[in-house]
Amino acid sequence: MNAISLMRRHLKGAAAAALIAAAMLPMAAHAGPTLDKIKERGVIKVGVGTTPGFFTPDSNGRWQGFFVDFGRALAVTVFDDPDKVEFTNSSPQQRLPALQSGEFDILLSGVTETITRAFKLGFHFGPVVFYDGQGLLVRKDLGVAKGEDLDGATIGVQSGTTGELNIADFFRKTGKKFTPVTIEETSEFTKALDTGRVDALTQDSTDLAAKRTQLKSPDDYVLLPERLSKEPLAPAVRGGDDQWLEIVNWTVFATVQAEELGITKDNVDSFLTSDDPTIKRFLGVDPSLGEAIGLDPKFAYHIIKAVGNYGEIFERNVGKGTTLNFDRGYNQLWTKGGLIYSPPFR
Repeated sequence: MNAISLMRRHLKGAAAAALIAAAMLPMAAHAGPTLDKIKERGVIKVGVGTTPGFFTPDSNGRWQGFFVDFGRALAVTVFDDPDKVEFTNSSPQQRLPALQSGEFDILLSGVTETITRAFKLGFHFGPVVFYDGQGLLVRKDLGVAKGEDLDGATIGVQSGTTGELNIADFFRKTGKKFTPVTIEETSEFTKALDTGRVDALTQDSTDLAAKRTQLKSPDDYVLLPERLSKEPLAPAVRGGDDQWLEIVNWTVFATVQAEELGITKDNVDSFLTSDDPTIKRFLGVDPSLGEAIGLDPKFAYHIIKAVGNYGEIFERNVGKGTTLNFDRGYNQLWTKGGLIYSPPFR
């Protein structure tokens, strides 16, 4: 091999080594466009709905609820301040176009993750934060025990939701008939059942459970036990900004990992002296992990101090003892038979 060939081989090897080294640099070193805009604005814009327990303003106008707490957790990750977030109510018809147009940085409005929303509309979804399913809320005096018994019934469906297709598929499969009544205004949805305009309502079962409490005589209605669909509810962001998506992902995962480790809002400080290397990395006592990903090494610690772990968020807003009184069900940790799971913080 002559001197020129040796030189070419050396240069190729050096170039390859440089490419590998560049690939190993932390991705978070360069901020994405969404985060740049958020930091310039000084607040995260979040689209939400209006369902007690999940998202609703209190008497002072301060938003509270299950999904709201994840919005505050995200503000902690970005600003170390749970109040640097702006919540705006958006209807099912408006929320996806509003996200596409940049009106929101993220939707935390109980959006169902679907393949068409991912491919056709170009949205990215964070981790599923609530596993739900479509249900049927009916008048007790109809005497029905399951969906098939509603043959010939008039059923209210909210436009702009996955429920429209799901209920049509259900009746097509069962060979029964129904008359759909499409309702756009959220405020008119329960009113249609209260006034007898429809025999039943169909929507996510959790949302129906909340709406049942808003009816004039809640005991006159029953939520049927069957579920017509899978409704994995997840944060939604615009496609094309991987860094913002990962910030959303790991903010949610931090609340889950904390519950797995037994770390709560009240006891988190006691874990700061732990010798467990996993806990030291997670809480930022060992700052190497946070530095590697370009976030405050203590971002998970600050999240837990502000809103608690996943289980605390669930129980405080929608769990036993609340108006909704939900069981954890699929929303239990994977270690307890549920589907809630966090990848490793390492």
